[in-house]
Amino acid sequence: MASQTLREARKYEEACEKLIKEAERPAFHLSARIGWMNDPNGFSYYNGVYHMFYQYHPYDSVWGPMHWGHAVSRDLLHWEYLPAALAPDEIYDRDGCFSGSALTLPDGRHLLMYTGVVQERQKNGGTLEIQAQCLAVGDGTDYEKYENNPVLDEKDLPEGSSRFDFRDPKMWQKEDGTYCCVVGNRPADGSGHILLYTSTNGFHWNFKKVFIANHNRFGLMWECPDFFLLDGKGVLLTSPQDMMPQGFEYHNGNGTLCLIGSYDGYTDTFCEESSQSIDYGIDFYAPQTILAPDGRRIMIGWMQNWDTCSTRVSERPLWFGQMSLPRELHVKNGRLYQWPVKELDAMRSGKAAYQNVHVHGTARFAGICGRRVDMELSIRPGSNTMYRKFSIRLAQDEEFYTSLSLRPEESILKIDRKFSGSRRAVIHQRRSLVDCKNGELKLRIILDRFSVEVFVNGGEQAMSATIYTRQEADGISFLADGDVWMDIVKYDLV
Repeated sequence: MASQTLREARKYEEACEKLIKEAERPAFHLSARIGWMNDPNGFSYYNGVYHMFYQYHPYDSVWGPMHWGHAVSRDLLHWEYLPAALAPDEIYDRDGCFSGSALTLPDGRHLLMYTGVVQERQKNGGTLEIQAQCLAVGDGTDYEKYENNPVLDEKDLPEGSSRFDFRDPKMWQKEDGTYCCVVGNRPADGSGHILLYTSTNGFHWNFKKVFIANHNRFGLMWECPDFFLLDGKGVLLTSPQDMMPQGFEYHNGNGTLCLIGSYDGYTDTFCEESSQSIDYGIDFYAPQTILAPDGRRIMIGWMQNWDTCSTRVSERPLWFGQMSLPRELHVKNGRLYQWPVKELDAMRSGKAAYQNVHVHGTARFAGICGRRVDMELSIRPGSNTMYRKFSIRLAQDEEFYTSLSLRPEESILKIDRKFSGSRRAVIHQRRSLVDCKNGELKLRIILDRFSVEVFVNGGEQAMSATIYTRQEADGISFLADGDVWMDIVKYDLV
């Protein structure tokens, strides 16, 4: 039986979503049904469809008391909203149902694990959030919170660990039928570590070990951990808060981190061998992955940046927050590769293609335009002299554009949206070191109404950014300082 709090949220979202026209939303990225969305939660495949829950404040387009929104999809691109799944309505989660995960139990029920939050007043008059892990069980639409919640709290923490930073459980089932769960936590050194818990039935959990520790290397607290095996390697994804930049690999603020290494399944020991950013653009955080029924490892992140959430405040939109494209993951040569899921290909229509075209100065090509676009480019120097700079301008009209520019001598690719129509001095640029030997680079660019996602050299790197430029700005142009030869294949996405 749904609580009064949950019933009110469901009634509100059903009534208010009708105020948002279809053209005012992304075409193939999941956005908030109404109000605010952040982290993906409970990404899972259950009863023949993909389920995505998400951090959700239905009553406003800014962060507030966290609920779990809910949507389902058959192709990961077209989503149907279901009623909100969780609301902060119990004594142990009254101030928020924070991020978590989902899996299918042997009896066919859908198990959710989430972080329950309670504000505690401190002696200095301020408040801090006590965070604990809780369960809910359901049928894919309605969920009942477990009578013995919380199942993990401060008594289950190793010595010196914070009960105020203990969140975002990600569960999985091992081949032997037992369960594991990684949870983000802050140890005594003030940085972050990932804790590992185990269970025989998904309901009773025990602390096993510190899975991996930050030791103040990558930011502070590590949020939203996810661990999986891929292409013979163990892969840990997490989102560190308050990072310091390291060259062009990591940037200031809340970022993303991928650790790749070896994993011993008998002792649950992960030994990292390499590290990298997950996404090198402006807007990407808190990704979560799923093992699809066909064996693909697919990732979706929150396509937003905590430091740029004010970009739309002046508009007071009815919705804020969208998810990234679903991306298929691979490990190659010790790196994480990501590529849009193959389901996107079914949306392609209206092909326009050009082979070996010359760009010097500014160029446009018939049929190369639009705001729902899948475009692949291959560029190379046009003569013995290396070009100095190559740029693509997207979502362009007389006043606005978002640019992607490459300086081959420095091997730096920059995404820049400062001319995209924003009235706020927030983060508008990110630069990434890319592999452009001899000035050659391959790019795949996906545009939806309010975003651009760039995949470099077959998925070696990804760069994501939200753009809220007016939809009439649909021009695409190319600029070369020097001589560039280019192949283009572009499709509309419908």
